[in-house]
Amino acid sequence: MTDIDTVLVANRGEIAVRVIRTLREMGIRSVAVFSEADRGARHVLEADTAVLLGPAAARESYLVIDKVISAAQATGAQAIHPGYGFLSENAKFAAACADAGIAFLGPSARAIEVMGDKITAKNAVAKFDVPVVPGIARPGLSDADLIEAADDIGYPVLVKPSAGGGGKGMRLVEDPAALADALKSARREAASSFGDDTLFLERFVLRPRHIEVQILADNHGNVVHLGERECSLQRRHQKVIEEAPSPLLDEPTRARIGEAACNTARSVDYSGAGTVEFIVSADKPDEFFFMEMNTRLQVEHPVTELVTGLDLVEWQVRVAAGEALGFVQGEITLTGHAIEARVYAEDPSRGFLPTGGTVVDVVEPTGPGVRVDSGLSAGTTVGSDYDPMLAKVIAHDSDRAGALRKLDRALAGTGVLGVVTNIEFARFLLADPDVVAGRLDTGLLDRCLDDFTAADAPHEVVIAAAAYRWLGRWPTDAGTADPWDVPSGWRTGDPAPTSIRLSSSGTTEHVHITGNPTIAQAWIEDGEPRRLSASLEGDDLTVVIDDRRAKYRVAASDGHLWLSGADGTWMLRELEEVSVRGGDAHAGESEITSPMPGSVIAVGAESGDEVTAGQVIVVVEAMKMEHSLTAPIDGTVDLLVAAGEQVSVDQLLARITPADTKEDAS
Repeated sequence: MTDIDTVLVANRGEIAVRVIRTLREMGIRSVAVFSEADRGARHVLEADTAVLLGPAAARESYLVIDKVISAAQATGAQAIHPGYGFLSENAKFAAACADAGIAFLGPSARAIEVMGDKITAKNAVAKFDVPVVPGIARPGLSDADLIEAADDIGYPVLVKPSAGGGGKGMRLVEDPAALADALKSARREAASSFGDDTLFLERFVLRPRHIEVQILADNHGNVVHLGERECSLQRRHQKVIEEAPSPLLDEPTRARIGEAACNTARSVDYSGAGTVEFIVSADKPDEFFFMEMNTRLQVEHPVTELVTGLDLVEWQVRVAAGEALGFVQGEITLTGHAIEARVYAEDPSRGFLPTGGTVVDVVEPTGPGVRVDSGLSAGTTVGSDYDPMLAKVIAHDSDRAGALRKLDRALAGTGVLGVVTNIEFARFLLADPDVVAGRLDTGLLDRCLDDFTAADAPHEVVIAAAAYRWLGRWPTDAGTADPWDVPSGWRTGDPAPTSIRLSSSGTTEHVHITGNPTIAQAWIEDGEPRRLSASLEGDDLTVVIDDRRAKYRVAASDGHLWLSGADGTWMLRELEEVSVRGGDAHAGESEITSPMPGSVIAVGAESGDEVTAGQVIVVVEAMKMEHSLTAPIDGTVDLLVAAGEQVSVDQLLARITPADTKEDAS
């Protein structure tokens, strides 16, 4: 067996932190790599040593093969763990590791290459009797070839690019008359995204479920599967909730799909950890078809680890070091049920636009059967350079119902203060009746979207936030202070309560407080007074409202107030009182604000231009997503940003003054 005492982790964020954790437990020295944007990142701080690769852009840092290899050589690393994303499925990178005499903690370059081309992969696994979706898949198919084959395949058909992933270039076609146009647009997108416009066709499986099987293989001919994961809850082909095992499969089907996954691995002499993805019809759960093989660790691997008790990263290292698997298929058992939710920097109430900002504080759940894989720490900057996934929260229990409940409570106790996330939406999804019953398919999440509305902060949370601001106004020694300066509400006549105006999810409330921190009254305008006591220790706020005690972690950031408690995390903004003066400078104007942090990549007008409603004024880009912001009304534009500027969420970008307002002003 080859000794491996130093491993370079060629990745960032939560997966880098997770890999470093196992390396530490194995007594192996870890090397982190980082970009300029990640100088203070958690994975850099937790590694034994770290090497700067280059600027923030991944193409100048994390994706530069020569820089990664040089970092490994300079630090004496005998192996490289690629994580997922970046270079993890890059055959040239695996080959470069081999050429440099460095163990790649993944399969061979040949296996990556074969499985990276969907047409080649389908043909390879078919020779090993792995069932594939009916269709046509061979290099060089013309549009005419595909149109001719579609009738035999049977509609609906799915147009798929041979290269790449993430749903780019895919088209669902139900009407034969629409196929020609779908092929043209699919080729354009595939060529633009992957530099390869090769397409193939598959029959579209109705009510599809996405089920994948984890495999492990060594270099001694041993291949086993570790059961399956259900990954049907996804949006835009990106998974949100994953679980193991699938609530769909019975034991005979589990054995058959597991053996098919093992045969897939055998078709390319696979070694290490890999995942074989299958599509299964919810209407025919005993019928499954090969989709693709991911030649790396998957984001959702923790659910498999929790039900099997195996550390997949540890076995990646052991296999790369030449060790044989220490178990056979019959010795692998699945115990209980595990469910994972991905935490993304995105705002579900704004169409899942990417968010960002500085993480002021992080609150993570603990307890039996709860696991958090995270790359976050206080001070982390969540920008637009990388993928918006921040962390994963995973729960394990004796059965699925217990795991669902435990995950919901864990998510309620998860807070990323300073950055808007999808946690509230994940909890909404877990409570959906079809999800609870296990009636899943890949379209379920999209069907739920219209029913989701971001909740306003409960009145108790609004009062707690107001109490936090109120406590901050008390003098250090209230006993000797001028009573007129103490915000107790004392006056010689009627009480003068402290009034604080807060907004949450578009709803604005006035909170009034009188008394002292030990005995006070608080009420929301037009509401009944509530008994209040409040105390603050560091960033921990404790309030008792009537007879209910609650504790919150509190943080202030960018004009917002964040409260994270046992039942969730809320963002509120303290507002100034509305001006009642006439002739306000901006009366009648419409404002354009940025829906996400990012950079201005284009402007469609100059200050002073006359614009019309619907005209593009500013284009903001973040996380490879462009968002065009248009004029809401006709009028004159006052542009407040320029192309190339970095902007924050809700930053004012432009004002539009309507023509009638200008005339009135004159």
